[in-house]
Amino acid sequence: MSAGWIVVPVALAYLGVLFLIAWYGDSRPRWLRGWRPWIYSLSIAVYCTSWTFFGTVGQAASQPWSFLPIYLAPILVFTMGWRFLARVIMIAKREHITSIADFIAARYGKSQGLAVMVTIIAVVGILPYIALQLRGITMGLDVIAPDIGQSAG
Repeated sequence: MSAGWIVVPVALAYLGVLFLIAWYGDSRPRWLRGWRPWIYSLSIAVYCTSWTFFGTVGQAASQPWSFLPIYLAPILVFTMGWRFLARVIMIAKREHITSIADFIAARYGKSQGLAVMVTIIAVVGILPYIALQLRGITMGLDVIAPDIGQSAG
């Protein structure tokens, strides 16, 4: 067994721990309340994954200031747009909204057709990002465990 194959069980164990934490947090909401700032802080880091690696680094190399809005927008939203976010959260809780499609459909009379259309647009819009994430995973595996990719291909 090669040393690179240790990556697969470690990754699966990591995912298992994440699901265990999520399950525990769902079953005991009071415990979750104390960890909420940490959870939000760590989840916003997802914003800076393969998008940063493939997108803004290349942009910054060719046009030094063009990448700034990608980082400036979330900073402005979370520092100055907190009232807007609080209102969106309040509406989402009141209307029992769980997705962007539900949110937009709720604003237009709970239109199911509109929700389907928004879902389709969201799925089509996120496909390139999913492909980018998968590309980042494979590149990371090639760096961490190059023998996994060679034996599969």
